[in-house]
Amino acid sequence: MTESKDTIIVGAGISGLVVAHHLRRHRAGHRLVVLDKADRPGGVIQSFAENGFRAEWGPHGFLDNCHESRALLQETGLDREAVAASLGTHVRYVCINGSLMMIPQSPLKIIRAPLIPFSKKVRVLGELFQPPLEGEPTVAKWAAYRFGRALLPYVDAVFTGTYAGDYNELKIDAVMPGVRALERHHGSVIRGVIAKARAARKKKSGGKKLALPAMTSFSEGMQRLPERLAEPLQQAGDLRLGHAVQRIEKQSDGWLVETGNGCFTAPTLVLAVPINQSLPLLAAFAPSLTGRSVPEARLATVVLGFRDATLPPGFGFLIPEVEQRFTLGTLFSSNMFPNRAPAGSIVFETLIGGRRHPERLDLDNQTLIDRALADIRGLLDLPPVPNFTKVLRPLGGIPQLDSSYLELLHDRNTLVRQHRGLYVCGFGWEGIGLNDMIKTATAVATRVAEVRPQVQDEAEVKKVYF
Repeated sequence: MTESKDTIIVGAGISGLVVAHHLRRHRAGHRLVVLDKADRPGGVIQSFAENGFRAEWGPHGFLDNCHESRALLQETGLDREAVAASLGTHVRYVCINGSLMMIPQSPLKIIRAPLIPFSKKVRVLGELFQPPLEGEPTVAKWAAYRFGRALLPYVDAVFTGTYAGDYNELKIDAVMPGVRALERHHGSVIRGVIAKARAARKKKSGGKKLALPAMTSFSEGMQRLPERLAEPLQQAGDLRLGHAVQRIEKQSDGWLVETGNGCFTAPTLVLAVPINQSLPLLAAFAPSLTGRSVPEARLATVVLGFRDATLPPGFGFLIPEVEQRFTLGTLFSSNMFPNRAPAGSIVFETLIGGRRHPERLDLDNQTLIDRALADIRGLLDLPPVPNFTKVLRPLGGIPQLDSSYLELLHDRNTLVRQHRGLYVCGFGWEGIGLNDMIKTATAVATRVAEVRPQVQDEAEVKKVYF
């Protein structure tokens, strides 16, 4: 049986759910359907709870500095359920020479902090006189050229924490296009940042000080976000779980999507799945995409709970590769949000694997727990034995935005221009953060509602927070 709709959305992760939310909100009577092969909405956003301990398989939260994300919380009522941890009061650390170095979030405090020798700080200021670096350099090459090699361990930590990636492979044009635009326009990143800060202060009414953002989640975990977005879709029968898409066909009057449970036709198709899942579906009518993909990094999470213990203040710590340790970093979960551990206990989540060390995910659970504990004991003061342990294996991979991604992004932009009614977003397209996906999905929904083709937004200048 074939069902006729106005819009077919493939994917019930955060991107597809946000597109559906806005279409229902702004286009009364719009007939849509959301298809997903899984038996639950949310994609990699899934929370874990056992014996009073809570952790995350996927993202742990999102910063509250994105207008689209704040609006989404207000529209769904989730702003009343949200919990927040301010970057202004929760510090983060980087492991350097076997010790945890606290990283201030203020630029002036970073300059004053003893993170690198004074002579190297002078080299950082030399960025003002470095001409823009041509080509498509890696993050490591670009950072060393602009700021000097002394900062590389900290840069490595940032991109390990964000992408679980290798900054010798990630492309700066892919992961921070807005910063590259500043470099090219102002001739210096520092000059560009100062210019943007001045412009922001002029726009800020009442002379209020620009505050640091906060990390946002929910008392029951991040899974609450897709669950809330899915509720009205499920009530209306517009969310079809267990519908694996087998084929997509471009027709003269729109699109045909075939699943194992039926077919759907519509003039508009929104493909809102992770980048590597979207490419085989797109290749059915765009043969140039056949066999193409971007690398992925996978993470295992070791959840450790301790009774009668304390953690250092802050979010946790990151570990650059130069330290040659087994783990990539640790999130102090019970510091960040309430309801993460039983009374009298702490819980933290330690990350293992990533793009550099995928072989570590082949180890059995007990080995991962033992090696994570051995690694962490050199950095944290902990009781002899944890009272809770759990290994969370990855639900999916993190797209690595390298040169293959830049080529694919160009091809996607060409594809949506050439095929009327086609929109492509999802995990990996135009970023991997929740704010990235919510912002892009909101823009896609607006274009669908206005029957306008998808365009790539101007690159945003993202601030780096440890």
